[in-house]
Amino acid sequence: MLTLTVNGTEVDVPDGGWSLLEVLRHHLGLTSVKDGCSPQGQCGCCTVLVDGKPRVACVTPARRVRGRSVVTLEGLEPERAERWGAALCAVGGSQCGFCTPGIVVRLDALVGQAEATGSEVDDAAVDQALLAHLCRCTGWQTIGEATRVVIGGESAVAGGGQPGERDLDAASRRATIEGRSPQRVDPSVALGAGGFAADTAPDGSLLAVSDGHGGWAVGETLTEARAAAAKVQGRRTAAPHRHPLELPPGEWDATLRTTWVDGAYLETDASWCIPGGEPASPVANGGAFGAKLADAPSPALDVGAAARRLADEHGRPVLVLASREDVARFAPKRPPVAGGMRADGTGLLRLAAAPDQVDAIAASIALVAPGLALESVVVPGPPTSAGVRAAGLAEAVVLGAGAAGRLDPVRTPDGAEATAAVDQDDEGATTIRVSVRCGRVLDPVVLRSYCIGAAHMAWSWLTSEAILVDDDGTVHDLTVRSFGVLRAVDTPRIEVELLDDDGPPVNGSDAVFAAVAAAGWLANDCRPDWPIGTG
Repeated sequence: MLTLTVNGTEVDVPDGGWSLLEVLRHHLGLTSVKDGCSPQGQCGCCTVLVDGKPRVACVTPARRVRGRSVVTLEGLEPERAERWGAALCAVGGSQCGFCTPGIVVRLDALVGQAEATGSEVDDAAVDQALLAHLCRCTGWQTIGEATRVVIGGESAVAGGGQPGERDLDAASRRATIEGRSPQRVDPSVALGAGGFAADTAPDGSLLAVSDGHGGWAVGETLTEARAAAAKVQGRRTAAPHRHPLELPPGEWDATLRTTWVDGAYLETDASWCIPGGEPASPVANGGAFGAKLADAPSPALDVGAAARRLADEHGRPVLVLASREDVARFAPKRPPVAGGMRADGTGLLRLAAAPDQVDAIAASIALVAPGLALESVVVPGPPTSAGVRAAGLAEAVVLGAGAAGRLDPVRTPDGAEATAAVDQDDEGATTIRVSVRCGRVLDPVVLRSYCIGAAHMAWSWLTSEAILVDDDGTVHDLTVRSFGVLRAVDTPRIEVELLDDDGPPVNGSDAVFAAVAAAGWLANDCRPDWPIGTG
């Protein structure tokens, strides 16, 4: 047995060679500690305090903390945890809520140390602390704002207010519109209570993981299931990425090539089922901006079907967990493109996607670039999806802006309109300015948060995101850090103007995504091969 103190209580757990993450989640039921990359130690979602110091639990052997003090978010002083949940909700610093528990634990330690020493926590210190974390949703900026609210130096953003002063049902409606899947806005979500499938499995569930050969290895514990799979998680390659498509020669005024990019959602696919029951949805409080909503998921990620079959087979509840490697290999990617456009608006966009996916996005592309011909090119590689954020539409907007030498307001099939501009001051600091009109705002905090997140996602796509897929179609970048998601310290300041009107509320963040990608491309001389780099 191992004896350790968890959240102030001495506990004994079997010494089964487990990680601290497995002890906390699967043996002690502390589900605020999330698994976004295990066992890679790269996303920060499982951050806890060990003797007061932040540590990622997934790569910490439980034996190493024998006799030591471990604190999870559940172990923070209740008023401090509530303060963080309220602050994150007040400024939109959390959307799906998967990454924020680990972030709260780290930032609370940072703030607590500053309080004890009488020092200050500035934005630079927060951004440095966030280097240990990844967040796909928020664009980082609102997390810093929430920290200032907690410290007491600033109130909530204009038009926000504390949760008790807002209509959180209206906020949830706006979040659902922007996320295109059911969303809930509440301080508890910021503290990790979004209802994720891996958190809600019945006690005593068997654990199942991919065996790497199309099947699933089952065990009483995660460690046992992984041992049965006899599979070592893949890592990152040192080889450069490549562009799978070429554009036919032509007299183009603008050309664009993109490569494979991962959706980079942090909650890896999971589902559980009881014998004879219906499997839990892997989409909880967020659909990963379309990356989890494929019509026909790869069998390697069809965790719901696997959970149902295994539960019936074993006569017990089964929780099926996809690893980060599984997601990197088999989750749908944004279709790579090669495109060219002339100043008169005519051109060609080749997409590395199946013909039915190209057909699915043709109408939205025709809205912004009616003279752009589309061509499906099937190349070896991971699955792609027409449902990821503004697929095809954003590429058409980018090409049109490059060929015209200007960015007109971006209009989407939903009826939203967005503009964007990129400025640089005398010291070289970049600011992205966005305005968006998308019907009744419903909740300015949520809409602003999603627009900031979309701007970050677009800038990240333009400058830094890529994964290596070889000529045979095999994905080689299998760690969450290798996807190239832009860090907090590298993210420009993002300013958002919300233009309210009386129309029905529609998705606005997709229009912002396309507008920022195009504005950023124009500001960087329309360099044709993406990502263009952050320098």
